[in-house]
Amino acid sequence: MNNNAESVINVKNLVTHYGSRKILDGVDFEVKTGEIRVVMGGSGSGKSTLLWHILGLHEPSEGCVEVLGKDIHKISFNEQLQLKQNMGVSFQSGALFSSMNVGENVALPLREFTDLDENTIRIISRMKLEVVNLGGFHKLMPSQLSGGMIKRAALARAIVMDPKLLFFDEPSAGLDPVVASEIDDLILSLRDTMGMSMVVVTHELDSAYKIADRITVLDQGKNLFTGTVKEIKQCKIKRVKDLLERRSRHELVTSDEYLKRLTEENYTLS
Repeated sequence: MNNNAESVINVKNLVTHYGSRKILDGVDFEVKTGEIRVVMGGSGSGKSTLLWHILGLHEPSEGCVEVLGKDIHKISFNEQLQLKQNMGVSFQSGALFSSMNVGENVALPLREFTDLDENTIRIISRMKLEVVNLGGFHKLMPSQLSGGMIKRAALARAIVMDPKLLFFDEPSAGLDPVVASEIDDLILSLRDTMGMSMVVVTHELDSAYKIADRITVLDQGKNLFTGTVKEIKQCKIKRVKDLLERRSRHELVTSDEYLKRLTEENYTLS
């Protein structure tokens, strides 16, 4: 990663609520051109919420989210639609349409957002399947694919428009170690060959250490730590070490404290 590169994502003082509960609390987050930024944290720390804000799917309570130089929540719908054509997303479940075969799933963005003829669309979609090592599988239905193949097909669809930004939500979740490593290799290859900038939300430490230029750790809606793989391994912050060493944060309470929690008027989730 070039430290002097321009920022492609710049999140400043991001605050968001679900009802009365604050999910993100003043998060600052920057991704530079050609960077693979991994976002980690415990369940409920705000990882996916941050991702949805960057994608323009959630409106923040406070703060701004600049993507490719534009505040994604302040531009018009048409401008936002155009901006999103430079963004590819690979969802945790794959999110393939079960009624379409693999080739049709991959070709869908081209059919929706371009005026290319069908022959060109077919060639481009097959090229992207070749990139993710699924050449020749275009006629299969999603139900005929393994978990790893679904992830790769979803990745082919995410890159079919040659986006500048690529987002992953748990790309190796549920995969065996060999297939997970292959997905990591694909991510690195796409960054190196196509110059994409990426944000990867993951719980997988091995994957994070392999692909990340920098890692951001969110905790209770705050940016607890950002640094390189070497820096995070040397980090002394207890909550970061708990995450890396998979230590439980569950605190034992006395029976009196437990009863008080259940009976007090202002009972809230911690």
